Amino acid sequence: MIRKVLFWLILVPLAILILMFAVANRELVTVSFDPFNETVPAASVSVPLFVLIFLLVILGVVIGGSAAWLRQSGYRRAARQHDAEMAALRREIETLNRRLDDRLDLPAAGAASRLAYRPASNG
Repeated sequence: MIRKVLFWLILVPLAILILMFAVANRELVTVSFDPFNETVPAASVSVPLFVLIFLLVILGVVIGGSAAWLRQSGYRRAARQHDAEMAALRREIETLNRRLDDRLDLPAAGAASRLAYRPASNG
């Protein structure tokens, strides 16, 4: 339900504004890739202004997303290390439960509840 409301209240008016912007900025602009010759550039392209702006926005999003992804590599590495450590600790708990069952000759279901990871209570 919330998605439908957001769609109709935010995305539809935004799409209408983008279409109005594109229609208002249809004139051609020349983009030159030759910084040394302004009059007759070696490499240039003529595109509508709205296409140029949309391409630059998309390029900015890609560059910004890549920078954020690269900046967060340390956090992802730490998460992988913590996951591996948690898996190793769970295997160790299972091993200790099996050893305890063997020593006390208890059924496996009763002993499993003794050595189990219990998260700390927040309260």
